[in-house]
Amino acid sequence: MKIDQDTVDKIAHLARLELSADEKTETIQDMNRILDFMDKLNEVDTSAVEPLVYMNADVNVQREDIVKQEITHEEALLNAPEKDDSFFHVAKVIG
Repeated sequence: MKIDQDTVDKIAHLARLELSADEKTETIQDMNRILDFMDKLNEVDTSAVEPLVYMNADVNVQREDIVKQEITHEEALLNAPEKDDSFFHVAKVIG
């Protein structure tokens, strides 16, 4: 299949593009090169190749979610502007 002027006009219309005559010529050449490349790929024997879902076999490696006590309760309250023995004091937001 070769791309012609009518095909580019239809594609440009669907894509809402306004192409000049030079741009249409370049687009025809580019699209024909893409189709030629696809034709070359179709010549390759892929009968023994398994279809891929992912490009590699890597598995997403994540660390274990381990709970650690990095700061003590008292250390957390040290920089609080308002507090009592165990809690932060915050402004009332519900009337």
